[in-house]
Amino acid sequence: MDRSPRSPDTLSPPAASRFRATVHGLAFAGRDRRLRDVEPGDVLLLIPDPADATVEQVWVHLEGGAPLGHLPDEIGRWLAPWMRTGNAASVRAVRVGDETVPSWKRLVVEVDCRREGGENRIG
Repeated sequence: MDRSPRSPDTLSPPAASRFRATVHGLAFAGRDRRLRDVEPGDVLLLIPDPADATVEQVWVHLEGGAPLGHLPDEIGRWLAPWMRTGNAASVRAVRVGDETVPSWKRLVVEVDCRREGGENRIG
């Protein structure tokens, strides 16, 4: 994995300025119960793991701070370092499933890595 420093405003592919992803890890620690408080369109928070984490994750939290789960590993590998350089990404719920949907498909979010005013922050 390439961990070479990059300019804080650019990333090379596979990065995307806007994308949808499933949230993983909902089945652990009772986090799936928190989905009752989430509706499509709700704004959520993204928090990257610290730089010394074994696996780089970007965690999805309720606005009040409670964790829901994390973005897929292949996204966390590039998004976490980018966010730790001072960049921010917004996230909102797109689809919220119930217990009949597998936990890793239950919450779909849209992540936007653009500057205010719409300027693309990713290379």
